[in-house]
This record gives sequence, C-alpha cells and structure tokens, in this order.
Amino acid sequence: MDKHSDLINAAREVLDINDLGSYTVPSRELYPHQWLWDSCFIAIGLANYDTDRAKTEILSLINGQWSNGMLPNVIFAKSSDHSKDADIWKSWLSPFSPDHLSTSGITQPPMLAEAIVRIGQKLSIAERRSWYRTVFKPLLAYHSWLYNERDPHQEGLVLLVHPWECGLDNTPPWMSELHSHLMPWWIRLIEKLRLDWVINLLRRDTRHVSVEQRPSAIEALTLFSVQKRLMRKAYNVDKILTHSLFAIEDLTFNSILIRANEHLLDIAKTIKEEVPKELIQQMEKTESALEQLWDPYTNQYYSRNFVTHDLIKEPSIAAMMPLYAGVISKDKADKITQMLENKRLFGPAYPVPSAPINSPWFRATGYWQGPTWMNTNWLIIDGLHRMGYTSHADALSEVSVELVNRSGFYEYYDPTTGDPAGIDNFSWTAAVTVDLLSKK
Repeated sequence: MDKHSDLINAAREVLDINDLGSYTVPSRELYPHQWLWDSCFIAIGLANYDTDRAKTEILSLINGQWSNGMLPNVIFAKSSDHSKDADIWKSWLSPFSPDHLSTSGITQPPMLAEAIVRIGQKLSIAERRSWYRTVFKPLLAYHSWLYNERDPHQEGLVLLVHPWECGLDNTPPWMSELHSHLMPWWIRLIEKLRLDWVINLLRRDTRHVSVEQRPSAIEALTLFSVQKRLMRKAYNVDKILTHSLFAIEDLTFNSILIRANEHLLDIAKTIKEEVPKELIQQMEKTESALEQLWDPYTNQYYSRNFVTHDLIKEPSIAAMMPLYAGVISKDKADKITQMLENKRLFGPAYPVPSAPINSPWFRATGYWQGPTWMNTNWLIIDGLHRMGYTSHADALSEVSVELVNRSGFYEYYDPTTGDPAGIDNFSWTAAVTVDLLSKK
C-alpha cells in the first residue's frame, strides 16, 4: 500500500476539506447540504482510518429520519444562506417530517446498511455489537417504510416517484419516461421555441460546471416540475399514486435494496434482534421479483413502469447493478460481464460509463448519460468480487484508481478519454478511492 500512500493522503485531504463536523458535503463548491447515499459512501471511506468519524456521518443521516421511517435524500444545512433550498421542498407539509430540521421529501438508494456494516467490520466484536444496537431500530424502520409505502401491491419491487430517488438523476430510462409521458405543456413550449438558453442563465449548477456537463435545461425544468407535484401532495405516497402515472420500479435501487436486506438480517443476527416475519417475507420476494426485470430478448435487466409493468428498455449502468445484488444466476452474471468487456457498450478505455457507448443518449460528459462515476464503479467491483469474477473486479479497481490518480478527485470522468468533469474535490470519489486502496 506504500506506493499508494500519496493518493490516500490526497483523498483524505479532500474529505477533510468537505467535513463540516457532523457530516461531509459532496463538495463545498456546489453541494452545501448532506446527501443520503453520498454520506454512506463517505462513511465507507472514513471507516478505513477513522471509525468514530464514520459513525458520526451515519448518525447525522439518522438524525434526519422521518417519524414514518423515511430517510430523505437531502438534509438541508441550517444556515440562513441556504433557506431557499429548504423552501423549495417545504418538508414541513408532511406530518412525518422532523421538527428540528428541514429535509427533502424523497429518499435515495438504501446504502445505509452497507455503510453500517463496513464500519462494523473495522470494530472489535463488542464494539460492533454496540454500534449495531445504536443504529438497528432506525435501519429497520427505514426498510419497513420502503416496503410499507413503496411496495403497495406487495410485489417485492420497491417503486420510486422521482428520478432523484434513484441517485442517477438524468439517467436514460427515467428521462425517456419523462419525455414520453410527463413533460408539462409549458416546458414543451420552451423546448419548441428553443428558449432553454434563458433557463441556463438562471441555474446555479452551470455557474460552476459547463452546461454540456449537466442535465439539459429541459430535463432540469421537468425534474423540478415533478418535485412540485410531490410537494403539493405533501409527499403522501397514496395521493401521489392516485393522481400520477409516474412511478418506476428502478433496477439500481432494488438491486441495492437486496444487498441492504442481507446486511439488515446479518446485523439483527449479530445483536440477537428480531426482524418481523412479514418484512422478511417481503425481502425474500424482492430477490425473486428481480427476475421480472430480465429481458430474454436483449439479455439484460431493465427498470420497469410500476403501472403498466412494461420494461423500460433504455440501457444504462443500471444493467450492471444486479451484480451488486449478488443473487442472480451465473449465466446472467456472465452476460453482464460480457457487456463490461464490450468496448461498444460498457468497456471503453476508462469504464464504466453511465450509459453504453452505443446508446443514442450517450454524452461523454453529460452527467448520468455517459460519464464514469467512482461510486457506481465501487458497487460493480464489490458485486464482481462476491460473484466470483475476481479478475474482472481487480481490473476495474485498478483502472478506477489509475483514473483518479491521473485526473484528480472529480465528480465524474469522460469514459473515452479519462478527462475529468464536474466538480473537483468530490467527496465520494475520494472516499471510495480510499476504500479501494485499502484492499491492495
């Protein structure tokens, strides 16, 4: 590990820069709040050298938990400088939101259990049990909420009501659904009149990153339009589903949930706590339901429309995520790894792109429509290891570390050239780099 000491130290410096004491921001430059799955990846990195600080990161997330068990994707900074962000969401419209702080009204991929276990692995048995007891009830409440409110038909697959919940904001499957069905007339008019340049002048993100590297103005407007609909219904899922057709059983989210469920059961076993039988049955159903997302004609997994049950056949990095779930057959895992090896799909010089190279959606630096991200690489590497594809996992780990070493701790990277894109000094890039190097 000595040859990587400089890179590890540099990664730790990035995390220090973005550390606000009780939580770490993704980047001081653009992202001033705490994000759910960002903090989970950050805690995984921190656990390699500062377990107490990693614990604090997770406890800060739990501090924002709603009384119904929901963990919001954003907990807003209390500073008056950011009050407008909280006003956009108005989480207080829901009777379940916390009184002591403001949050968003939606969730994000359930990486909490993974982060909790990664911290636990660095502790002695006694310390691990104590840690697990501290976080078990909030974790159980979160998983219970996911199944109680987001699996209304008890089919095993959890639904999402906004693209931000899947963490891959403008990913092709979600954007195709938005463009096809749910773009308001006034946004279509802006698009038709080509007035999106006016919107770009008002955006905060494009003051820090070029327009070409962010969701388009039309996509951004549509995402905020959907968020406003959720707010008008006070984030009540029953009301949302009654009046909205926009609900997707997201492949990435459900793949992560399967692994999180395994961790939850292991945590419960370690501290001799009970998980309700009904919840266990729902969790088991998710594993089998994942196969409903497989398309035998194209030999890959897709997300699915909750209402119609039609697969959304827009390939994206989500196709790799069943590897992380770890419950698929060897035959299907082989087909996924073959896509990783294919240079026209997910195997360019600097993998893994967030959309396949041959996709009509592909933009090399277009946020979640092409760039390589280190957190999704981490998920794929972990899945490859556990499914027995050691050489694939090691190769992807090696190229990921080389990419960061060459281009810096950026938000994402051009998968064809390795050039950096997005924001510099990005926390989860630094965190997963620390974690990957800790295994070398």
